[in-house]
Amino acid sequence: MSARPVPTTVVLDLGNVLVRWDPRAVYHGRLAPDDVDAFFADVPFEHLARVTDAGTPWAVARAEVARRHPHHAGAVDLYVAHFADSLLGPVPGMHQLVTELRERGVRLLGLTNWSAETFHHAEPAAPAVGLLEAVLVSGEVHLAKPDPAIFTLLIERFALDPAATVFVDDSPPNVAAGAAAGLDALLFRDARTLRGELAARGLTVAAPGTAAT
Repeated sequence: MSARPVPTTVVLDLGNVLVRWDPRAVYHGRLAPDDVDAFFADVPFEHLARVTDAGTPWAVARAEVARRHPHHAGAVDLYVAHFADSLLGPVPGMHQLVTELRERGVRLLGLTNWSAETFHHAEPAAPAVGLLEAVLVSGEVHLAKPDPAIFTLLIERFALDPAATVFVDDSPPNVAAGAAAGLDALLFRDARTLRGELAARGLTVAAPGTAAT
C-alpha cells in the first residue's frame, strides 16, 4: 500500500474535541441531584441526543419523553432552554492548535453531530469553531455519524481528497466510519497527542517542546 500524502485538510469533530460538553451541567442548581440521576436513569439520553442530532426537532423528542415519562418532560425543557450551560468552554490546547494549522495554510473543516436548533451556541463556547472554513452539522442535513452517508456528503460537498484528509473524532465508531470512507481517521485523546499525530504525518505546527496542553 502506498504511503499517504502529507495532509492538506483536517476535519474536526466539535463536541469534546473543540468544545467540552457535559449535559448534566445544565441541571446544576436547577434540579435536585436525585432528580437529575432519575432523569438520566429513566430517559435514554444517548438516544434523545442521537435523534435530535439527526434532525428530529426537540419538540418532537420532548413529546416522546412526555408520553413515556411525563414527570421528566420538564427536564427536557430545561436542557433545551439552558443548553449553553452544557458547553464548558474550549478543550485545552485545541484553540492554539487550530490557529497554528490555519496559519500553516491547512484547510480546516468541522463535522459534528449537533442539533440544528442549538448549534449557534458552539462558537461562543469555543471560538476555534469560528476559525474553521465550514462545519457540516448533522442536524442541518438529517444525517449523523457514524452513518456512511454523512462522510460521503462531507467528501462531495467540500471536494475532499480522502487520502489527504485527516478526520479527528472522540468516538471510536465515528473514527471507524471515517476510516471506512477512506479518511485518515484519528481517535482524539487530547491536544498534545493530536499534535504529535499530525507531526508524524508531516504537519509540524510547533517547535519541539512548545506544544500547548
